[in-house]
Amino acid sequence: MTISSGVAHGETQDDIDPALVDVQNDISFGLEEVNEVLSELIALQADRKAKDGELLNSRLGIGGEKPETLARIGARYDLSRDRVRQLHTKAVGQMIRMAQVTGHRAPAVLGLRYPLDALDRQLVRALLMETYATDTDLAAHELSYLKLRLAGHAAADAKRIAGFVTQRIAAWQKKTNRRLATLHDAEPRATGQLNPWLAQVDWPRAGTPAAIPTSSARTVDSDDHGRGRFYLDKVGRDVPFDSGLEAGLLWILNASKLVETFQEQPAAVGHDLDGAERFRYPSVVARLVDGRIVLIDVEPLGHVGFHVNRVKAAAGRAYAHANGWGWLVWTGSRIGISDLLAGPVDAAIERTLHDLLAHGPVRWSALREVRAETGLELLDFLALVLRNGWRWDRAPFRLSAPPSHRPGR
Repeated sequence: MTISSGVAHGETQDDIDPALVDVQNDISFGLEEVNEVLSELIALQADRKAKDGELLNSRLGIGGEKPETLARIGARYDLSRDRVRQLHTKAVGQMIRMAQVTGHRAPAVLGLRYPLDALDRQLVRALLMETYATDTDLAAHELSYLKLRLAGHAAADAKRIAGFVTQRIAAWQKKTNRRLATLHDAEPRATGQLNPWLAQVDWPRAGTPAAIPTSSARTVDSDDHGRGRFYLDKVGRDVPFDSGLEAGLLWILNASKLVETFQEQPAAVGHDLDGAERFRYPSVVARLVDGRIVLIDVEPLGHVGFHVNRVKAAAGRAYAHANGWGWLVWTGSRIGISDLLAGPVDAAIERTLHDLLAHGPVRWSALREVRAETGLELLDFLALVLRNGWRWDRAPFRLSAPPSHRPGR
């Protein structure tokens, strides 16, 4: 079994600390293949019951958006959190049985990534790193269980290992709390981590920045037990977070001498996604000691190219600039969007994809062939998507060129 390391120097196999991990080490086309398989099964389940498809996509984040809490999903459908959990569990069970009886390719694909003869600690570590790299902590138990069951693991084994994953995530949160007691020692490292990111902020041209809000705009699931929380002395209160990526950012903002104060989920930013009105809560707005204000949204590196996330980022940027604030997408990596745009990519690979797109949308099978022929890596693919303005939809995969790039335009 091949498991990406993503481990800081001096760290052991069983001592993963999200604050020390760069997510670029754990994003790959292999993980995208897993999500493509999951999306196929969810689509089949949706054919049987449309509401199941909506529920599974919302909870698991397979389409590229972050998983939603049970409370938020329940509010949308006027259901209790426990009822949402029951419906989700039933839908997952039906999806697993369907994969087993129909001869779906899921066991073959996922069996390679989560082999039956792997040790528990190997599987836990692989699933933990996937969770952190994809910002899916809220659904870590459900995703881990589903992946293992589809790979052929027995229900009891999958449940046990998924439980270990959630226990380790809880341990991350406690470790973060303990680290807050040594902020004096942490400050130089936190400021050092923030400095490179400030160079990537997209600042508005002019204008006096609006004051930052004093409360969160996200209220439906503010007390959901699926979210972590810790006390941050810079703001003098408990601050909730959805993932290790968010917690890492909040820790840096709290410890850095460059930041005066901040507010998590400061606004509900509307955006239009293919004709449907949607809302996104950017992760945090921070006021720097020099008076500048920056709106920051956490989006894992491997997800910044998805169409849905680029639409949300454009809306977030417009909202920030309208308030006189800077805009920053925090990827959980030393690599940011500007780095992807500037990085070199093999021109022959780019020409190959251009040629394919000239004949219409590219599906997963065609991209798999390009990868086999050229050795295309996911980071290079991300760079090409961003710099060419291609549309990358996930679940199912579909790559398309904007109308102006198509023949006859």
